[in-house]
Amino acid sequence: MDIYMPMSTTEEHNELVSGLITSVGDLVRKRAIRILHEQRSLVHWGKRTEPESIRLVDVAALEDRDDFRDFVLPELEFVQPDFILFKNNPRIQDMAKVRTAGCPDLIIEIWSKSKDQLHREIRKKLYSTSPIVEHWYMLQSSNEVECYYGKDRLESKDLRRLLITRDGIEFDLRYLAIQ
Repeated sequence: MDIYMPMSTTEEHNELVSGLITSVGDLVRKRAIRILHEQRSLVHWGKRTEPESIRLVDVAALEDRDDFRDFVLPELEFVQPDFILFKNNPRIQDMAKVRTAGCPDLIIEIWSKSKDQLHREIRKKLYSTSPIVEHWYMLQSSNEVECYYGKDRLESKDLRRLLITRDGIEFDLRYLAIQ
């Protein structure tokens, strides 16, 4: 299982992302997961200026992974989610290990009030294009975690409780909950 975590922007944001990593520390120590560095991006098909064209890359459906990695992946548009976890789903990285293609098992976005609505909607649309991607959205000023699996809206989670993915991975961020 691999985890990717990009650059954070505010102290609250940094605390939430750090809490996510700390929560899965046992899996890191057991080498069941690997943490990838901050400069990595998740590539996608299509252009954000044409929201109906965007979709995550299904690595399992690619015929020639080497050709894709060498020639296609570097040319694709990308996003930088706050937290990406690959456990069971395949992924491909470019040679510089900067860009990643695939349908992650979990994507988490941590949004401040200043993040514009269009940005949020495009990300939700993109992550919903794969039926096997669980994606969560945390607002820094709330304890509610909005959850989806593919296009299906799941029951919201509460930061004051143990957060558990559909795959059984636990995140204990209760100490970061707003009191």
